[in-house]
Amino acid sequence: MQREEGALTIARQLPPRFDVEVTTRMPKGRKGRLAHLIRQDLWRAMQRQRGFSPVVRVEEDGSHLLVRAGGRILARTFPVDYVQNVIKGVLEHPENRARWAANARIEKEKDHA
Repeated sequence: MQREEGALTIARQLPPRFDVEVTTRMPKGRKGRLAHLIRQDLWRAMQRQRGFSPVVRVEEDGSHLLVRAGGRILARTFPVDYVQNVIKGVLEHPENRARWAANARIEKEKDHA
């Protein structure tokens, strides 16, 4: 995990490398939790792609979070379009997005008055 001001990157190997990537915007939330959830779903979707290692970067972007998801592929050749479409499908799936947003939501302190 790499933390920078306003951004967080999760990757198995450092430095992180994006051989393939897709971006999306998400509502504000906990960057670390969001990145872990997305990386986990990417891994599940891409586990049959030989040599794939997911990388997710989440950075603050005004009132939203900018998510850069993709990863490193340790193979001489790989189906770039296919991999991008799978990643895009994971990122745009409404149920995934709802689950990620709910689990990464920042809980407001409850009023104990």
